[in-house]
Amino acid sequence: MMERLRQIPRDFRYLIALGVVLAIVPLLLNQFLLSVAIQTVYWAFLGTSWNIMGGYAGQFSFGHAAFYGIGAYTSTVLLVDYGISPWLGMLVGAAFAALFGLIIGYLSFQFGLKGHFFALATFAFAEMLRLVSTELEIVNTSVGIHIPPVGGDSWSKMQFENTPEYYFYVIALFLIVGLFITIIITRSKIGYYFQAIREDEEAAAALGVDTLRYKIYAVMISAAMAAIGGSFFIQFFLFVDPSLAFGVAISIGVLLRPIVGGVGTIWGPLVGALLLSPLAEFTRSFVRTPPSFLSFIEGRAGVDVMIFGVILIVIIIFAPEGVAGIAPRLWRRYQTGRDVDEKSKETVAA
Repeated sequence: MMERLRQIPRDFRYLIALGVVLAIVPLLLNQFLLSVAIQTVYWAFLGTSWNIMGGYAGQFSFGHAAFYGIGAYTSTVLLVDYGISPWLGMLVGAAFAALFGLIIGYLSFQFGLKGHFFALATFAFAEMLRLVSTELEIVNTSVGIHIPPVGGDSWSKMQFENTPEYYFYVIALFLIVGLFITIIITRSKIGYYFQAIREDEEAAAALGVDTLRYKIYAVMISAAMAAIGGSFFIQFFLFVDPSLAFGVAISIGVLLRPIVGGVGTIWGPLVGALLLSPLAEFTRSFVRTPPSFLSFIEGRAGVDVMIFGVILIVIIIFAPEGVAGIAPRLWRRYQTGRDVDEKSKETVAA
């Protein structure tokens, strides 16, 4: 049995272990911690979606809210207006987001937008959708759309009032699938092409890589996954409006997880989510009930965000390659130190 497990590639073994842990987690948490865990896994999934495009293919997006919002609104409108299950609406939203990703990717890359220019273009598209949605009657303009609660649990409507653990298992399954897709990509030709484009696009093109095609592939895969995340959260939250769907906070939240955890690494978005999501809850709780000597900050609006920002800056300063990159760096130092010690022993023995 152990021999068979060793034959499984390491990343897949880690993924199996993660699946086991995620299956157990809801059994150990109260309602508040379960809510934090759901949001942590949800942000890890969104970060994984961004990482395919921004981390592996090197196409930094500052407007992932565009794809997120398309998924959120598509599944919501189909459910509320047409009675279509959000499971199907989620897939339709993912298809629409992938199509939108194809369009903006083609337009941006065909006209040579790269680096921060492409990042600004994605931000502009997200803002465009936010402004347009405030005037569209089909999405109830700026008022937003409430999803009627069914009362109790309903798998067909993806609502679990009595058993919120099911929300956790749904988003955990999405995360496992997202990480599985990432691992498959990193071990396949498309993943090698993504990384070649990220490291040196001109050199990749000179070697025969169709850079336009593969950059668009990265955007479409990333967009579809982000849309699924948007559909899930709106079912969890039961409300959507333009700011919630296409707001800047979504785009920032999505990219922060892989940046803090480790851009272009399989587990970076998960590590970043495990750090930042509980940290955000901690800073909010800290400001609500601070120690007596800090009573002057109690209830002050924005103080929790300032504290969160300072901690985030410290993390980035001390781990610019991401937290997931610290372990390999420490391992290299350990190996170097051990090699030096062995050489010293050999010199003394000689």
